[in-house]
Amino acid sequence: MRAFAHRATRASVLVGAAAATGLLLTACGADDTAPSASVSPSATAAAPGSAASQAPAPGPFNDADVMFAQMMIPHHEQALEMARLADGRAEDPGVKRLVAAIERAQDPEIRTMRAWLKGWGRPESAGHGDGHGSGSGSDHGDGHGSGSGMAGMMSEQDMKGLAAARGKEFDRAFAELMIAHHEGAVTMAEEERSKGLNPTAKKLADDVVRTQSAEIAELRKVLDRL
Repeated sequence: MRAFAHRATRASVLVGAAAATGLLLTACGADDTAPSASVSPSATAAAPGSAASQAPAPGPFNDADVMFAQMMIPHHEQALEMARLADGRAEDPGVKRLVAAIERAQDPEIRTMRAWLKGWGRPESAGHGDGHGSGSGSDHGDGHGSGSGMAGMMSEQDMKGLAAARGKEFDRAFAELMIAHHEGAVTMAEEERSKGLNPTAKKLADDVVRTQSAEIAELRKVLDRL
């Protein structure tokens, strides 16, 4: 009798385990067959809990967000080019301080925006030439626009002139050119704030407007004392 009871109890446990396994498999099957939401080409949303939601810029994005990153990357790259020219040429302490601030802020921002574009499945280039102002149809002009569509980009002639300057001449040229360059970045960032959709991209646009507007004010002080 005792052996029979033992076998009955064991059988009951096995039946219970099998039932639990069946419920678990049913639940998993339901998740695998759940329909996916459709998205439009101009606005993409990550599914909750998916790998996309863990992307560097999670949430929906639109064409304005993509264009902001594609244009701001080469814009920042040129600012870093200009900043590197200060080594051995700049004389004013204020210029040297701003050069360090530009390098500290803009290099990480370039890496951030590249990660966005990769996560969004979009190319880094928006078809604006090499993005450095040379051979791309950009023209410094008054510093508020360029033929490449990126406001404030320096021409090849601007960059060569800056590289040839030394001391106070460099400081003055750097301040004038970087003011125009920063004003272009602020213009693009303000457009992202008004037309963009992705919260992370709009937050970076806020940062660009705030920091580069403050640096423009500092650069104008540099010009006032030179």
